[in-house]
Amino acid sequence: DVTLPEETPGSAAGTRFPFKAKPGELLVAYFGYTSCPDVCPTTLANLNAARKKVGADAGRVDLAMATVDPERDTATVLDGYLRHFADRYHVLRTTDPAQLKAAEDVFGTSSSVAKTQDGKVEVTHSGTAFVVDEHGTVLVEWPFGITPDDMANDLRVALAKVGAATTTGSTP
Repeated sequence: DVTLPEETPGSAAGTRFPFKAKPGELLVAYFGYTSCPDVCPTTLANLNAARKKVGADAGRVDLAMATVDPERDTATVLDGYLRHFADRYHVLRTTDPAQLKAAEDVFGTSSSVAKTQDGKVEVTHSGTAFVVDEHGTVLVEWPFGITPDDMANDLRVALAKVGAATTTGSTP
């Protein structure tokens, strides 16, 4: 039942995003930051490649990225970053550390932002992405480094599961 503020262009001010997919769809939830040198761009590029491998059903896969570096990741910066990796996404950003920690705790992730004595910003974060269904249930956890082929296979299996649940009226 955790939510974070959504700052995707076009979303109403004050909108809170629940970490749940729409019925018959999947949500990939990810905690990262735009100036990440390796983990975030690799994970998001792999997800983009996996969605292409899934084909027409890729339209049933949504992305929500919560920044762990809200001081530097404004809504505009996040929007520009995410549009390189997905056509459907949600920009999630809070400047309240307690809100971010509550969301991270639900997923078992963590992050920290610190400044060195010379003023350099150092960010650490978990590198796991989560495939979530319409009930907010995590169906798959992807550790950093999973291949696009493996992601695509997981997405096909999960999409079949949520698609069957939607058409039969049962829960996954």
